[in-house]
Amino acid sequence: MNEIIQQLKKLGFTEYESKVFIALLKGNLMSASEVADEAGVRRTEVYAFLKSFVEKGYCNEIETNSVLKYEMIDPDIIMDKLERKIIKTKQEEIDNLKDTFAKLKPLHKTLESEKSKIVNIELIRGYNQHRVSKFMELFKQAKHEILFMIKLELQVSDELDDTAKEFFAKGGVIKSIYETDSEFKVKKGETWTTGTMEDLIKVTSAYESYGEQVKLSKLRVPNMTIFDRETVFMNINDKTIPKHNEADIIVKNKDYALNMVQVFESYWNTSLTIKDFKKEISGKTSKSK
Repeated sequence: MNEIIQQLKKLGFTEYESKVFIALLKGNLMSASEVADEAGVRRTEVYAFLKSFVEKGYCNEIETNSVLKYEMIDPDIIMDKLERKIIKTKQEEIDNLKDTFAKLKPLHKTLESEKSKIVNIELIRGYNQHRVSKFMELFKQAKHEILFMIKLELQVSDELDDTAKEFFAKGGVIKSIYETDSEFKVKKGETWTTGTMEDLIKVTSAYESYGEQVKLSKLRVPNMTIFDRETVFMNINDKTIPKHNEADIIVKNKDYALNMVQVFESYWNTSLTIKDFKKEISGKTSKSK
């Protein structure tokens, strides 16, 4: 019986309420004094519980010639009442959560100081999902132009994600420089394998077909992205240290961003188009034969 009482308490019943509830459930047309005796609860307290149960529709109050009698209704009906109450309460909590954060969201960073607008630097350490989310946040906020300098050291696919599709749809420009000496994994069917130069050409050609402007660099390039010539995202990658010690730096400063645009353009001007890179690879292949 103690186990049932504990379960009822988890549903919001007090211990005495639980005892009265069980007594009513077991009995049939019981008076208040009979319920009190069965439940082991003082009669003066039982009256309040019985009145509450009647109001909630858990039991019926029946007048007889002598005293009021109480009879529990079908337990399935009570369960349905409680279930609907729980669902309603949870939905109200969810609605309140959404409403609260809808009002909070416009306040995000509204008190950014004038000093922080001059140079705003953020350092993100560790090999974790937060670093990816920060990059995607900047990507989604971009309005006009994104300049990538990338070492393809991770898994890559020739599929265009929804964020890039939306950016192109609103007229955004993406220019990317990919380092040709990087090792990377490419998806073939359901398997990831080490990428070749042919895979690099295939993947970057697919990006180009979506609207991305692509060049390939034989020089080592920094992992750096410039958003709208205002914000710079840099990945500090050192193979001599564990991944959990890697770091990303975000610099929100227009002057610094424009300096990095000059760095990007110097690499861009010395890099090869995919067409020229194909010719170079073909020439090397012919000579080797």
